[in-house]
Amino acid sequence: MPPPSDLRPVLRPVPGLLAAAERHLRIGSPAALADALTRSHLGDGRCVGWYGPPVPGWRVAIDAERADAPVPPALARRFGTGEFWARWTRAECCCKLADVPIATWWRRHGLGVPAHGGALWRTLRVADLVVTVGFAPATRAHD
Repeated sequence: MPPPSDLRPVLRPVPGLLAAAERHLRIGSPAALADALTRSHLGDGRCVGWYGPPVPGWRVAIDAERADAPVPPALARRFGTGEFWARWTRAECCCKLADVPIATWWRRHGLGVPAHGGALWRTLRVADLVVTVGFAPATRAHD
């Protein structure tokens, strides 16, 4: 991953997509959102889909959770409850972008996102959900 200063020329569309993320997210059934670029499935049967344009050289991932869902007690003991679903969706989104299992991420970062990780993300509220959208430069294995 190049240093952040070396990424400035290739970042161009990503910050704009993140700023307008609400316009590119849809909530519905998995079948209705089958054509989404990427999706996140919720425990209540709904799905959140990303309908922003593909960005050459970048991968995109999303993760969503119900904002009012109770924090599982074991996770609350381990990570606390403050802004839990925002931290959780960011970690999950970064795991998807890095192809790393969540348990591995926990050992390395907890529910944090390292500043040097290379991902650009935004966490927002959409209806009754907390959603994180993230982008990371594509590697050859994922092009």
